[in-house]
Amino acid sequence: MTDFLLELRSEEIPARMQAGARAELEKLFRAQLAAAGLETGELTIWSTPRRLALIAKGLPEATAAVSEELKGPRSSAPPQALEGFLRKTGLTQDQLEDRDGVWFAVIDKPGRATAEVLAEAIPAIVRGFAWPKSMRWGKASASSESLRWVRPLSGIVAIFGEDLVACEVSGISAGFATRGHRFHCPGEITIGSAADYAEKLRACHVIVDHEERQSIIRDGAAKAAADAGLTLVEDEGLVIENAGLTEWPVPLLGRFDEAFLEVPPEVIQLTARVNQKYFVVNDADGKLANGFVCTANIDAVDGGAEIVAGNRKVLAARLSDARFFWEQDQKKTLAQHAEKLANITFHEKLGTVADKVKRVAKLAEWLASEGVVPNCDPALARQAAELAKADLVTEMVGEFPELQGLMGGYYARAEGLPDAVADAIRDHYKPVGQGDDVPTAPVTVAVALADKLDVFTQFFVLIDEAPTGSKDPFALRRAALGVIATILRNGLRFRLEQVLLKAVEDDLDKFGVVWEGHTEKKLASFFADRLKVQQREAGVRHDLIDAVFALGGEDDLVRLLARVKALQAFMATDDGTNLLAGYKRAANILKQAGETSPSRLREGLGEGMSDGASDETGPPPTPPASGRGEMDPAEAALLAALDTAEPAAAAAVADERFTDAMAALASLRAPIDAFFDGVMVNDPDEAVRAWRLGLLARFRDAVHSVADFSKIEG
Repeated sequence: MTDFLLELRSEEIPARMQAGARAELEKLFRAQLAAAGLETGELTIWSTPRRLALIAKGLPEATAAVSEELKGPRSSAPPQALEGFLRKTGLTQDQLEDRDGVWFAVIDKPGRATAEVLAEAIPAIVRGFAWPKSMRWGKASASSESLRWVRPLSGIVAIFGEDLVACEVSGISAGFATRGHRFHCPGEITIGSAADYAEKLRACHVIVDHEERQSIIRDGAAKAAADAGLTLVEDEGLVIENAGLTEWPVPLLGRFDEAFLEVPPEVIQLTARVNQKYFVVNDADGKLANGFVCTANIDAVDGGAEIVAGNRKVLAARLSDARFFWEQDQKKTLAQHAEKLANITFHEKLGTVADKVKRVAKLAEWLASEGVVPNCDPALARQAAELAKADLVTEMVGEFPELQGLMGGYYARAEGLPDAVADAIRDHYKPVGQGDDVPTAPVTVAVALADKLDVFTQFFVLIDEAPTGSKDPFALRRAALGVIATILRNGLRFRLEQVLLKAVEDDLDKFGVVWEGHTEKKLASFFADRLKVQQREAGVRHDLIDAVFALGGEDDLVRLLARVKALQAFMATDDGTNLLAGYKRAANILKQAGETSPSRLREGLGEGMSDGASDETGPPPTPPASGRGEMDPAEAALLAALDTAEPAAAAAVADERFTDAMAALASLRAPIDAFFDGVMVNDPDEAVRAWRLGLLARFRDAVHSVADFSKIEG
């Protein structure tokens, strides 16, 4: 068994593409060897800015010989069929085997040297490599058939054991030579085998293992900060990016002018991170300090003093720009900035951002005044909503779109607006994803809900831009998840349909949309699906959410979820499992009998008789006068249990005592089991059969007062 080394060297590979390139190299290598009948075991794949490297351990010296059997035409088939089969296999007729009147070809394929397989695989890998962006270069680039690579490919190292795998790609021949660090060791290095590859490069100031470089940056940056009495603000994404930019990383601490600290800390961090790839640091009090950590790519003789000085100047220029934006934006009030929103199109069918702001402000005020969001001042909710999007037209957000909302909060506070308004402007986009903070301050909750409900209803309801498949260009799924999270986190009690209708009622006629019917059902189904997604990590079963939603009219999400959780606890018990089995048996019997609704059952039972359905008032059902004497004991027991359980369950549901409602249902388990064991439902006597079907319908409806058990799996 022999190790194989492949290095593909090029000009600088963008850091953001390196993880994908490693995955692509592994996928292509495994596919090429598998096609040749070679199994690949342990693979090590590394990347630096200037190279991709792969080491495959324990490859066999050759592929195994294989015998392939192909079935041909029948021996009685026309000659043309046999001739075609012979052409396909490259054999003659005397080399075929006749097995029970069918021709078979047995083709023995000898094993191939692994080096030969690799020599064919390397060009295929290089030419088949999928980069997010690639380029052609040199004279050959005049042809569209020329090699494409992320940056000009300059060298290939391919060694199997200690032998060169001779191959060539677009004029670049594989060899034993690579190059070290661009500045410390720019000359050629001869690699002997996979075993000495990493250490020879290390000796030439190249750490080829990207994970090792990440550790050096992570630990070195933290140490540089700690040595100065500071704490590094951790940023794993920046660690990975700096590792993709350097082959010999050296973290260095620098300082910038304290005067820049008057700019919001998020602006300083984003400026340092996005523009310069620097880490920032906090002081002993946890506040942003006037320090940064940059990652050099050389081991400087002066300890990095000149590098730090140069980076300080560049960062100072960036921070000066940020401070200029900060000062310029504050020369206008947020209300003055908001006037420009009329010039920004929100959507060609839905008007401008200013139009959206008016809708959101009206809805936020309504949510507060109607008590949908308790303890919320309607005037503050309207004010915050009117100013929430104003920072979109500021200089700072124009430079750093990631700061929208956040900068509006800072400007509102600097302007002297109430803290509740500033906080709502800052946080009204939240939650923006799973795990993000959910607003709890009343004014913020009102504005955040109104903003998301507006997006959702405008696109989903008015212009029918509902998500399809994996496509959700307007992030409506995220908006719905944000609404659900906000409702559940704050325990908001309201009918979701009522609030959704309020969000669009002024525009329904304008867009020719009818709320009832199809639109209402689509909304309910969509929110049920989003609730299932949102509750999946909490371990709530999706089928139980469907079982409660299916009853209709249950769109108070706090109440609904409490009901679902009580149902889930009940279904985990023997009573729940057995009651479900009894329900499904009853439902199947009713379906087979064609008695699919309480009204049809009442028609079949005759005048003066009741099936006990929940919507029926009047005397309890009485058994038919069939001449058979008294009710069967099992019938009487089920009837008595229903007389007790139905009102108990209904009262418990009305009082939101869902655990008690489940307990009431549990009391039906033994009677329904005994009923099925002791009674023949489909009695020959039509009146008796109708009576017993009525009992089953009453049992089904009693269960439905809590949940639609037909939606429950199991």
